[in-house]
Amino acid sequence: MAILPSIDTSQNKRELTDKQKAFLEHLVETQGDAKKAAELAGYASHYHHVVKTLKSEILELTQEILANSAPKAAFKLVEIMESEKPVIQANNKLTAAQTLLDRVGVAKIDRVDVNHNVGSGGIFLMPDKAPLDLNEEDYEEVEDYEDIPN
Repeated sequence: MAILPSIDTSQNKRELTDKQKAFLEHLVETQGDAKKAAELAGYASHYHHVVKTLKSEILELTQEILANSAPKAAFKLVEIMESEKPVIQANNKLTAAQTLLDRVGVAKIDRVDVNHNVGSGGIFLMPDKAPLDLNEEDYEEVEDYEDIPN
């Protein structure tokens, strides 16, 4: 399954080796099997090192694959919505399509409507409180708080 016909490295920040380019191409062909892709590209060492080295290129490739699948997800949502017959595993298909569309940036928009009518009185700003200057002789000692009148 060749989702992407070729890996375009002209926009990448660094120049990739032929082996690295082959790994990325095989990663698409093997539908994401990094171990197989590394073997097909000719890597003898463990594939985790290759994945770690090409992390940013793999993430970019993943975004392209998701972007290429976004129209299919959108059509699946419409198909399930318009179907008059029961759709097998409709909930799973809906969830997968919604998740894919969310990841590529096509998501529902949450809107908040804030209406405020100022005609009923407006806002009243209070001045700053002035500090109290009290001396010790202004204080009164209270023994029992129950004796204080309400």
